[in-house]
Amino acid sequence: MKYALLIYGDESQAPAEGSPEMEALIGAYYAFTAAIDEQGINRGGEALFPSTMATSVRVRDGEVLTTDGPFAETKEQLGGFYLVECEDLDAAIEVAARIPDASNGTIEIRPVVLFE
Repeated sequence: MKYALLIYGDESQAPAEGSPEMEALIGAYYAFTAAIDEQGINRGGEALFPSTMATSVRVRDGEVLTTDGPFAETKEQLGGFYLVECEDLDAAIEVAARIPDASNGTIEIRPVVLFE
């Protein structure tokens, strides 16, 4: 089954761009990605720009409404995701627990609906 592993964290607590802490975090993500590539379960994923660059879209009574930023104020913001193929939820949990930001953020696991 495919699972989306959604990576949430507090953007205000992220290491500064170019700092040794950021370089270490990026290195940890490269190592994690290489590990799931080697396992043959990685089906894709991307890092996202900060939520301040988001645009929310709603259609109400036929009118398209856009708002800068995320839909709701939250303590943690979606920063990226992986798409993995695992045997079951337990296996997906094991993979999610290895994501570097799991130690200071939240990894949400969502099964992917496969339309046939």
